[in-house]
Amino acid sequence: MGELLDLGVERGDLSRELLVPGGEGLECQLAGRLDPGELTGPAPRHRGERITAPQPKPFAFYGRVSTEDNQDPESSRSWQLTRATALIQPHGGRIVTEYFDIGQSRSLPWQRRTQASLLLAALRDPRRGYSAVVVGEPHRAFYGNQFGLTVPLFAHYGVELWVPEIGGPIDPDNEAHELVMSVFGGMSKGERNRIKLRVRTAMAAQTLLEGRYLGGRPPYGYTLRDLGPHPNPAKAADGKRLKGLTPDDHTAPIVRRIFAEFLTGIGLFAIAEGLTANHVPCPSAHDRARNPHRSGIAWSKSAVRVILTNPRYTGRQVWNKQRTDEVLLNVNDVAMGHTSIMRWNTRDKWVVSKDITHEPLIDDATFEQAQTILQKRGRGTGGQHVKQRTRNPYVFRGLIYCAACDRRMQGQYNHGNAYYRCRFPQEYALANQVDHPRNVYLREDALTDPLDTWLASAFTPHRIEQTITAMADAQPLDHPPSYATAAQAIINECNAKLERYRAALDAGADPTVVTEWITQTQTERARAEADLHAKAGNSPRHMSRADITSLVTALGDIATVLRVADPADKAEFYRQLGLRLTYQPETQTVRAAVDLSAHRGVMVRVRGGT
Repeated sequence: MGELLDLGVERGDLSRELLVPGGEGLECQLAGRLDPGELTGPAPRHRGERITAPQPKPFAFYGRVSTEDNQDPESSRSWQLTRATALIQPHGGRIVTEYFDIGQSRSLPWQRRTQASLLLAALRDPRRGYSAVVVGEPHRAFYGNQFGLTVPLFAHYGVELWVPEIGGPIDPDNEAHELVMSVFGGMSKGERNRIKLRVRTAMAAQTLLEGRYLGGRPPYGYTLRDLGPHPNPAKAADGKRLKGLTPDDHTAPIVRRIFAEFLTGIGLFAIAEGLTANHVPCPSAHDRARNPHRSGIAWSKSAVRVILTNPRYTGRQVWNKQRTDEVLLNVNDVAMGHTSIMRWNTRDKWVVSKDITHEPLIDDATFEQAQTILQKRGRGTGGQHVKQRTRNPYVFRGLIYCAACDRRMQGQYNHGNAYYRCRFPQEYALANQVDHPRNVYLREDALTDPLDTWLASAFTPHRIEQTITAMADAQPLDHPPSYATAAQAIINECNAKLERYRAALDAGADPTVVTEWITQTQTERARAEADLHAKAGNSPRHMSRADITSLVTALGDIATVLRVADPADKAEFYRQLGLRLTYQPETQTVRAAVDLSAHRGVMVRVRGGT
């Protein structure tokens, strides 16, 4: 029998017998902690050397799906993840964490997307658990110039960005890579614009030629009726059906009454008060399910005007009364992207069906007569020659509140003098159970001198320290809010977990399993930190004495400012000071207070009346 030869390799759980050339029947037993694939490697191993397999490169995955209504988020995530995995697997990569935005428009920059913002926040953490990020579909990740604004962050923190269309990591210094990604961003923007154009064109044609009801809540006076299966076979297969307008037995007579009273010369306020006095439910009270945000107590002038200007009561379908404009969120930071704002279109932009599509509540002549009266009063919606109101300067614009109803008083000029008025119609007061005069007036110049005298005396050099101290002491105690305590508890728990996981790695635990734990915990911590920062940015900050001193110092010599300032500058000064004025009509007094010291104030006697 041959002799077993110990080659001195550290013994372990893997053994293998090899025939040594040149020795007759000589066998040796090679034992050690070796990967079978390493036995054929060309490099010789030293006595006692521990051989380990190369670890896969950790990646984070980012993807996005626009809306849950039009696309299945799980299916979209799956195919994007498949593309990303196919790209990195041949290079020994493995995805250890995911960031996937659902319902986020591609036009939003990464800083305003939920998951993308968490990814950017994680880039700053050297213990993030991955060294590269892979994107499954650049069309969904980048829009317009977003790539040029985002990739410098990856380069700064040393994190690679992999894209299938590049075939690997993007080189920030490679002009070809930058050109390719810029093309994809432009294609993504163009695709979104083409979809928007096709949808709007189709909706305009369906309204103009077919008179189709395109959705939304029916106008007051109508309800919906079923018109049969949807003409689109795919939507019909999903059970969707066409809808149309039909008069509502309870509210249609009210619409006819409003038009009839208006044509006889009754004003909007009088019509609203008459309906409230007759206990007719206003539109929001009639449909409480879709108007939970409104009080529904009484009719308003605006509700009457909306009915008088709606051409759908003539039996024709109308579309495009409103549009969505995209405006810059911050004109000083274009990278923050745009936000959507709904705006009313002028009447010449409306799309009105050629034929009558549902039962009319009024005829065309009645509707046009109502529009003529509204335009003569300067309140029409489609007139191109409506005289614009002159914007008079009001020193206390938006700062004076009525104590009876806690509403802002509106500026109004009478006989060349500025007044502040709170008009509360009698029927509104009765419906709201508020003891309120019909009109409350306060003359501006009756308030200016007493207020300026008080402010100037409070901020004189020999009293300014006392005033600052009182303002600082009047602030509420700076206790951390509950959301901050909860978020900080999550962050502390995550930090403790990460320390335990690192200790496990040092003790020889499986790196693959521990890396996944670390990635999950880091994602949870980043989410808690982002939530804490977002809420903290919307919370009022407790100002220190130094902060208040800096604010007061920036305002300058208050007495001089008040004496020589023009109305516009004085109004801006009051706004920066955080001034709030509350007028009590019964006693004809005004309480003046600065928001930093809400418990301080002064009562000044003013002229005015009810």
